[in-house]
Amino acid sequence: MENLSPCPKCNSEYTYEMDNQMVCPDCGHEWDPNEITEVEIGLVVKDANGTILTNGDSVVIAKDLPVKGAPKSIKAGTKVKNIRLVEGDHNIDCKIDGFGSMALKSEFVRKA
Repeated sequence: MENLSPCPKCNSEYTYEMDNQMVCPDCGHEWDPNEITEVEIGLVVKDANGTILTNGDSVVIAKDLPVKGAPKSIKAGTKVKNIRLVEGDHNIDCKIDGFGSMALKSEFVRKA
């Protein structure tokens, strides 16, 4: 049995060839196996300047950010190392010296 590629749309392994096309019986998607397809990128997070961020990047806080329950705010220019990207409104998890674990919005940081 041939080793056919899974469906690029639903990842079903039950694909088959028909004429010069590949067909997925689960979702009905048809594609040309000789065409180079773009791999769908999962989570894309951009900073205040539009630069794409990745896990492990270092960022700099772009403006003073008030913190609920803390007597002081996080100052602009504070460097945050080793960020982790997550789904949601606050899409950066990190640890900030003097504040501890924190969730930030990517629109308030820029890549260092």
